[in-house]
Amino acid sequence: MSKKITALVVDDERFSREELKYLLKKQENLEVVGEAESGESAVMKAVQLQPDIVFLDVEMPRTNGMEVAASLEKLKHPPRIVFATAYPDFAVEAFRYEALDYLLKPFEEEQVAESVNRLVKSLGRAPSLAAPSKTPSKLAVEGEDEIFYLDPARICYVYRDDRTTKIVEEEKVYETKLPLKEIEQRLKPYSFYRIHKSYLVNLQFVERLVPWFNGAYQLVLQGREEQLSVSRNYVKGLRELLEL
Repeated sequence: MSKKITALVVDDERFSREELKYLLKKQENLEVVGEAESGESAVMKAVQLQPDIVFLDVEMPRTNGMEVAASLEKLKHPPRIVFATAYPDFAVEAFRYEALDYLLKPFEEEQVAESVNRLVKSLGRAPSLAAPSKTPSKLAVEGEDEIFYLDPARICYVYRDDRTTKIVEEEKVYETKLPLKEIEQRLKPYSFYRIHKSYLVNLQFVERLVPWFNGAYQLVLQGREEQLSVSRNYVKGLRELLEL
């Protein structure tokens, strides 16, 4: 059996902590190893316990969740962050801290299970069997009068064009105002890698890498005629991910 994921629950409200702990204990591959009722205590316990994941409230007195996240980022082995709050307005700011997920109160069992499964994929561990998601996770893209739900496995690459982010599938291109950074966070559990400050590529579609100039490369994708520029700063990481 693989080692359990360890979690720290942080919330200044005792009832919210108890509710979230109850739902997390239903996940067989996760163990709640501690809890904290303030931002200051959260940082200290994160240092002591070194959890894999911190479920972090945003609105707390003295030191709020965003400040805690900034402190946790500086640790030698920073934990993943899932923000858990009653306020949806903090979502954009939360993803600036590379949050794995954003849970809204009151918590729902399926929502919590999806976050844990996303963490499992991110850490490369065996999938959770405790409370699987009823439907596969899809990327939501809002059109002018409808919402498209895209299967990440069918997305070839994503890129930023002026003020628009374009999501390229094999046969169609979708547009969204969401910044590339936020799309990258949502696709983090899947096989996507940034090859340039403006490009994010699905590694499953990579066919070959062609030397270009000054240490840069051109990337050829299956089923695509265009070639994508790979910045030399990202070449080493790309090859490490692709090659046996």
